[in-house]
Amino acid sequence: MFLINNKKYQKIRAFKKIIEISRQFSEKPKTPDVNITFSNGKHLNISTGQYARLADGCAVATLGDTSVMVTVVSKTKPSASSFLPLVVDYRQKSAAAGRIPTNFFRRELGPTEKEILTSRLIDRSLRPLFPENFNYETQVICNMLALDGVNNPDVISINAASAALSLSDVPWNGPIGAVRVGLIDNEVIINPTRKELQMSILNLIISATKRNLVVMLEGNANNVLQQDLLKAIKVGTKEVQSIVNDIESLQKAFGKPKREIEKRTELSQEIVEALRSLSEMRVREIFKNYTYDKLGRDNALSEVRTDVSEKIRTNFPDIDLSLAVDAFNKIVRKIFRDVIFEEGKRCDGREFEQLRDISCKVNLYKPLHGSAVFQRGQTQVFCTVTLDSHESALKLDPLSVLTSGVKEKNFFLHYEFPPFATKETGRVGPIGRREMGHGALAEKGLTPTIPNDFPFTIRLTSEVLESNGSSSMATVCGGSLALMDAGVPVSASTAGVAMGLITRYDEGSKNIEDYHLLTDILGIEDYMGDMDFKIAGTKKGVTALQADIKIPGLPLKIVMEAIQKAAEAKSRIINIMNECIDKPRTERKDNWPVCEKLEIEPHKRARLLGVGGTNLKKLFAETGVLVSQVDDTTFQIFAPSQHAMDEAQEIINKLLTTERTPELEFGGIYKATVVEVRDIGVMVTLYPGMPPALLHNSQLDQRKIAHPSALGLEVGQELQVKYFGRDPVSGLMRLSRKVLQTATTKIYSDT
Repeated sequence: MFLINNKKYQKIRAFKKIIEISRQFSEKPKTPDVNITFSNGKHLNISTGQYARLADGCAVATLGDTSVMVTVVSKTKPSASSFLPLVVDYRQKSAAAGRIPTNFFRRELGPTEKEILTSRLIDRSLRPLFPENFNYETQVICNMLALDGVNNPDVISINAASAALSLSDVPWNGPIGAVRVGLIDNEVIINPTRKELQMSILNLIISATKRNLVVMLEGNANNVLQQDLLKAIKVGTKEVQSIVNDIESLQKAFGKPKREIEKRTELSQEIVEALRSLSEMRVREIFKNYTYDKLGRDNALSEVRTDVSEKIRTNFPDIDLSLAVDAFNKIVRKIFRDVIFEEGKRCDGREFEQLRDISCKVNLYKPLHGSAVFQRGQTQVFCTVTLDSHESALKLDPLSVLTSGVKEKNFFLHYEFPPFATKETGRVGPIGRREMGHGALAEKGLTPTIPNDFPFTIRLTSEVLESNGSSSMATVCGGSLALMDAGVPVSASTAGVAMGLITRYDEGSKNIEDYHLLTDILGIEDYMGDMDFKIAGTKKGVTALQADIKIPGLPLKIVMEAIQKAAEAKSRIINIMNECIDKPRTERKDNWPVCEKLEIEPHKRARLLGVGGTNLKKLFAETGVLVSQVDDTTFQIFAPSQHAMDEAQEIINKLLTTERTPELEFGGIYKATVVEVRDIGVMVTLYPGMPPALLHNSQLDQRKIAHPSALGLEVGQELQVKYFGRDPVSGLMRLSRKVLQTATTKIYSDT
């Protein structure tokens, strides 16, 4: 009896188990996600597990109705490169905004400038937190899923990329969080909408990790005060902490275990010590010799490297020379940093807050509208300004218009960095991502000083002729000088400076033990340092900033101190620039373009335009003067010089003032001559030299006619017509023959 009951009990348990398993399969699995609420009530949702499950990591971030999916894939075998081979691709999809691409193929083609700049923004937020020896090819792809035209997807992409890397098995010391900070009426706005951003005097993106450590800063401002900028950075960094904490909780619950990094082949301690003993004293002497310039220092280090490599190869024949070179470079970097702490001076003999020698020149070549050369140490830029009509404004692609709200730009800056600037050979052609990023930063620094109602389109070009660090900030200085030389009424002089950082870490706590901030850094101080913090602005405030931080997070104290020292350096640079030119040029140059407005009566437009605009085309071909219509009665005339404007004005006056137009009386009866027969009526003139006016079929006769030939009308025939003034909109004459026939018929009937 017991055996029977036991078998029965086992069957019941098995049946229950089957029901439970089938219920689990029938239920839809819950999507793991976190919902982050900011202080202003906005919500950022980050989810995973739905899409791209074959990738190493995937996350979808949503703010409002804008969603971005970010995937991470990293190869399992290390590459031969000694640096981190990280590639970030951010792509804007027209379908996400309910649009079709406007190009010939109707599909997404190469990356736009906006996509490249956003990719660089994400890259600089992620790169500092990868392990030092991580050299696995890693690709981060940001796919726009939906775009609502209200919330910008760039900050959402940074947060999604942080979550994707945290959830993946890729070793990464994150997570980070990112917010956009605006400033409206002295109130800090977190993640402002597109409309709010247009009213904001600040557009700042902050990426930070836990413990309020800043990883990346980038933004532009309308001459915001220093204290307001510091307040915005503090508030934004605090808001980021909730994103970091929630991504960490998502990682703990659903993240993959981090993979083990394959240890690279390392040199024995004996070889490392041999490298140090052979190079240390000589390298120290090079960094203590303040007479070296860029090329002299580089050549001296190259000679030491070559000599040490040969001696090491002789003593250790089986050594991998590439490993020896890497070890030598690490020794040089450590010595460079140690000398700064020990000597209290930099490798060129300057104090930490000392600027390089600066010189400026303007008005260099007569045919140029504006020009300047700005020299700071061994960094030299040549800037030119070209003024043109509004027709030359830079048109933006449709998706960039949707995210920024800007359709076209009447001020834009093009930055070029040819290889001869660093005594190298290389490709000369379309600009790369680095040049595009430097140009965009310099443009942000100068844009707030350009008046909105300036009647010309401004193209500023900057060509780097020599480079030893901070060429983008030299572009801001040279660009400001060139704009003033071109007579552009800028609100104030603008300058830029790059701040560097050298740190020492406490090996136990991994906290910064000591540091030195460096003002106006050299190229070698950027390469071997821990930060490249570029700040541009006027004496009053800040117009643009970009922090490229190479350590895993920077305390707010150092950020604040760097901004303060940059403001002091910026004022000193502006004082030097003002000695060259301190305000926009008021004396006109002979080759400056001229822009005037022309008001004409509606009925005279035909004389000015000509048939199919032939008069305006002929005017442009003969004088180079461009006439564009603003509204019904207003035209804008752009001339490349005052001489061309005078010539064009003479031609326009002749067009508008041919013979004196006789005044026609409303309701008066006049003799009209047919000059052309058309399907819809006849073209007639009432006096010599008059532009032909249309007498429509409906006004030719009391009877309904389909063509003037039905009445036997021919060119040269004379008719009597009644004049009813001009159309108030089109300015065309209103004539009628039909009303005269009606009146004649009535007179005969009365008789």
